[in-house]
Amino acid sequence: MDSIAERYWDQFLESLPAGSARPAAHAGSFYFGGHPDQAGEIAELVLKGTKTATGSLLWAYQAEGKRLPRLGDFSIVTNGRDPVCIIETVDVRVVPYDEVDAHWADEGGEGDRSLASWRRIYWDHIVAECRRINRSPSRSVPLVMERFRVVYREPLRSQISGAGG
Repeated sequence: MDSIAERYWDQFLESLPAGSARPAAHAGSFYFGGHPDQAGEIAELVLKGTKTATGSLLWAYQAEGKRLPRLGDFSIVTNGRDPVCIIETVDVRVVPYDEVDAHWADEGGEGDRSLASWRRIYWDHIVAECRRINRSPSRSVPLVMERFRVVYREPLRSQISGAGG
């Protein structure tokens, strides 16, 4: 995926108008959802503008030694295999699970977009992540809540491998 992600990033940079500010780097590529099988469906929600926010377990970042998302980060979203868009982080907050409100749930775009639906979806994710990193879930578990906007959505162009006949 790294070479495909880098090709997609280069394609994005080439699409920027001459003289415009160019981001120095991207924060990586990832897919939404707990499993690649869910990624395509959730990526479609991002492309439609239905999903403009997400949340991740703060403890997972800490356990893996990863830096937290930052305002202005650019990330490549995949459908579990291929890049589908580039997003820019426009807001980052650490919020306890039990303090996430209906507005965040609606922007999360999944399920019926209600807070009750969001809580069910995210609780399952929290329990799985806590199990993976050997932590005990609680209703006040800290989540890294991000809002983002799609800045590039063109399909990955094929590489031309030479002139042919």
